Formats: sequence, C-alpha cells, structure tokens
Amino acid sequence: MIGNISAVVLAKNNEATIQKTLQSLREFEDVVVYDNGSTDKTMEIAKQFSNVNLVQGEFKGFGWSKNRAAGFAKNDWILIIDSDEVIDDTLKKTLQQKKLDAHTVYILNFRAFYKNIEVKHCGWNNQKIKRLYNRTVTKYNDNDVHEDIITEGLHTEILDGNVLHYSYQSIEQFINKANTYSTLFAKNNAGKKYSSPAKAFFNGAYSFIKTYFFKQGFRDGYVGLVIACSHMVTNFYKYIKLYELNKEQKNKKPGRH
Repeated sequence: MIGNISAVVLAKNNEATIQKTLQSLREFEDVVVYDNGSTDKTMEIAKQFSNVNLVQGEFKGFGWSKNRAAGFAKNDWILIIDSDEVIDDTLKKTLQQKKLDAHTVYILNFRAFYKNIEVKHCGWNNQKIKRLYNRTVTKYNDNDVHEDIITEGLHTEILDGNVLHYSYQSIEQFINKANTYSTLFAKNNAGKKYSSPAKAFFNGAYSFIKTYFFKQGFRDGYVGLVIACSHMVTNFYKYIKLYELNKEQKNKKPGRH
C-alpha cells in the first residue's frame, strides 16, 4: 500500500474512464475525488471504492480547483491524476519505494491514447508533466488553463513509470474540449494579451502544420488528422474569443458609447 501520498482526482461526467483510473489507484490509502457537477454515473462509480473520499465542490479554473481539491487530502504529498488517466505498475512500484524530497517536484511520463489506440506522434507521446509535490512547500498556480505546479527555488526529477492518458473517447469530446479550453483561455487573458482575427487565423493554421507535419501526426492515421484539426480549431477559437473579449472591454471603458 501507498500511505504517504494522496492521489487527487478532478472529475466531471467521466463515467467512461474513471473506473479504470480508480482501479489503478487501489494501492493508495487516500484518494480524493473532487467532483464538480457530474450528472452521469461518475459519483456512483467513485463510491464503489473504499479508499476514495468523494467531495463535491465548485470549479473555478483548473489551477484553483486542483489546489482546492488537494486541501481535502490526508497527506502532504499530492499526486494529481486526471479522471481519464491510469498509472502503470512500474510507476506504482516507484512511488512505493521512492524516498521523496519535500523540495523536489516530481515529473511523470505520459503515454497518450484515443479510445484504446496509442497516439505515438502529434507531440502527445512521452510528454513529461509535473504531477507530484509536497503541499507544505508549493502548489499549483491559479491559471484557469495550462495550470502548472510552481517550482521556483525547487528541484525537479523524473520518476520511472508511466501515466496512460485516455483523454478522448469520441470526436465529440474533441469539439467540446476545444470550446471549453478556448473560453477559459480567453477569459484568463482578456485585457492582458493582444489578439486579432489575423492572429487567430495564423495561430490555427500553424497549429495544424506543426501537429500534422512537423510532429508527424500523419503517421497516426486518421487519429492524427483529428488531433491536428482539433489543435487548429482550439487555437483559432482561443484567439478569436480573446479578440472579442478585448474589444468588448475596450468599448466598456468610460467615455465610450
């Protein structure tokens, strides 16, 4: 059993994937599932696991919500795992045996899947992401999207093992996430970052070229095409929504009618 690390899982309408996630966390004595408004069977599934502490709370962007969820953990060591991710046996063994240093933030290796098809290109495979930290020393920043663990003045170290990321189960999920993430990005950067229709267009176009050609997404078949188009759409809407919000804020300034 792993008793010194709490696994923290954010969840909302993840009935298709959360069972596998929680099964992979059975060796953890403390698992916090922070549900922010599920209307499917996500909470019902979570209640089946005796090591799960199910908490219902609001969502205020990913950074804020992960810090909020970590506050319900029994341990100071926090492992953030999404509700569509599975940790493999090698990583579990590493976590059981590793002597952790409070002033080190630990990085995990990710293998990505669409449904059960491993995505080996597109920039998705073997991503290195910070996920394990001591909450008495650091936390996540408050970014709504692209949140990250603060590592200023701390060390980082990559751990052996993998997280298997089953991020999408349908093309519809690509569309929904593109809308959600682009809205969060625009709100988070309104009044702070410049945008224009041209910037939106060229960001979207470059995202497709980068993913499909430079990162060899074409080698992943039709899945690579779906991912490249999703990146293109997400980036276009990120910057066109930001342009609209900036324009609206400018028009609301005193003296403008």
